[in-house]
Amino acid sequence: MRAKIKNGFKPKVCVTCNLEFEWRKKWAKNWENVKYCSKKCGGK
Repeated sequence: MRAKIKNGFKPKVCVTCNLEFEWRKKWAKNWENVKYCSKKCGGK
């Protein structure tokens, strides 16, 4: 399943797992800098 455009933001591809992920409200202020779909993929 492909991610969809949500609230006007295109989906991104996770740098670690190469899966598409959608915009989330918690990333609203920082969407340009989001690279990982989760903390697990981000190594945090």
